[in-house]
Amino acid sequence: MQKGRDYFIKAIRRSFSSTPSPISQMDQSTRYRYGPALKWNPMVEEYFVKAYGADRFARISTALTCPSCYSCIRVNTLKSTSDTVIEKLLEIFKERGMCNVAVQECIGSAESLKAIKCISKCQYPGLDYVVFIKGSGPHAIHYGDNEGKPLKEVIVSRKCAEAVLRGAQVYVPGVLACSAHVERGDEVAVSVAVEQAGPDGGWGIAMTRGSVLQGSQADPYYFERDGFYIGQATAMMSRAEMFRVSEGVAVDMKERVFRLPSFYDLLEGEIFLQNLPSIITAHALGEWQTINLVDHYALRSNDVIDPQPGERILDMCAAPGGKTTAIASLMKDKGEVVAVDRSHNKVLGIQKLAAEMGLSCISTYKLDALKSVCRGAEFDSLPNTCSVENVQTTRATDVLSTGIDGCDAQLLSQTNFIDLQLKDGQYTSKAELRKRIRQLKNGPGRNHTAGGRVEKSKGFSPNSFDRVLLDAPCSALGLRPRLFAGEETIDSLRRHAKYQRRMFDQAVQLVRPGGVLVYSTIQKLEDPALLVVVNCPMDLLRNG
Repeated sequence: MQKGRDYFIKAIRRSFSSTPSPISQMDQSTRYRYGPALKWNPMVEEYFVKAYGADRFARISTALTCPSCYSCIRVNTLKSTSDTVIEKLLEIFKERGMCNVAVQECIGSAESLKAIKCISKCQYPGLDYVVFIKGSGPHAIHYGDNEGKPLKEVIVSRKCAEAVLRGAQVYVPGVLACSAHVERGDEVAVSVAVEQAGPDGGWGIAMTRGSVLQGSQADPYYFERDGFYIGQATAMMSRAEMFRVSEGVAVDMKERVFRLPSFYDLLEGEIFLQNLPSIITAHALGEWQTINLVDHYALRSNDVIDPQPGERILDMCAAPGGKTTAIASLMKDKGEVVAVDRSHNKVLGIQKLAAEMGLSCISTYKLDALKSVCRGAEFDSLPNTCSVENVQTTRATDVLSTGIDGCDAQLLSQTNFIDLQLKDGQYTSKAELRKRIRQLKNGPGRNHTAGGRVEKSKGFSPNSFDRVLLDAPCSALGLRPRLFAGEETIDSLRRHAKYQRRMFDQAVQLVRPGGVLVYSTIQKLEDPALLVVVNCPMDLLRNG
């Protein structure tokens, strides 16, 4: 037994102390590159191959792994103008060393195609507050010879890599593994760990966060990372810091496969990074007409009528708030925009975005879109909380009636007792109060929602909105860049269609007679029938 244990320990030491075989120049050119192969669920892939043909679907898969060639930002017209934003961006880019930024007046001109980066204002009628920043790529990255030794590497998660391809930096939560002895200032190659098929048929990452990379074929995902290198960076932290702290930039991307600027903390409140179809959806709240976004965003001024000030508009699936704030801006912050989402933290995000952009006409509620209609009410149900006055008068008696000792009662009296309510307006039991006391003493757990109060709603009465926007949740298979698509199955795609139909039924009931309902989805795959139904008059939909 002892001999076997000694042999095992010696074998481990030899494996860590042995020098990895150097990588040849040919191996470097094939390994350290960006050429990912998008993985699909086999049945979904078969479905698409039949629908599009093998060659076309292969081109679609390749295109999905690349980000858009431009970044689209929406200017907050209540705080700034497109011309002012362009001037500020030019100054910022020059300070960052992007001296090759040029201003173009039209999209698709020969000059803009030759420029590595250019800033242009959208020329379509009514969209002059949209600004495009053109990027470039893919670029071949020279990761260095390193004198025949393995390169120092950082492996990031797939979602982190998709954000990096759009211009973001690598933050601490996105780092999965790192080479040994990485110190601040070291040059590192950044690669991606993409989900792999497991023995049970599922997908996952078979890697422990904090794994040490030795530069050998024994490293996790060594062969799977071929063609998944997204750039070269400078370490902003040592390896120990990357896995000790909870936030901050882990590595600074110096050379990127796709060069797009980062807009993090840039002109906060003045601009918002948002895709063009999402912006156009806000305009489409005018009339129930088909807007062709495929044919180069063929948009005519008589096709849409912007949301008008003083109207009452509902955004049923509002997170992250881009369309909500766009609608509020088009209304000049006059009227009422009701934004709902079933996620507590996402509603908080909408509140934060509205505050940053200086919009006061937005009301946010936590509400499942499948339960948007309150059938038993004669009026819109207000957030399910009792008034502050009632809370003040009942606080002391309710705390004392629970039998909680004086110290804990004093702790509760120093907090907002409204948080102790249930959905029906009643207060919690003794057990729940004690649980709340433990949370107050020990702080929120890691899985608890972020701080801040979100008002809940039981739904709204029928025919209570002038306009309703339903950007229904879907598979999002059309979003790019995408480095993995295996999570969607035929059954999940069918479930998306089921949920979309149920949400659409709720939306139809909430629009007043003669009102406008806009249904938007990222693709026609889940339920193409709704794209036809949405063009019918509201009365026909209600009676049909």
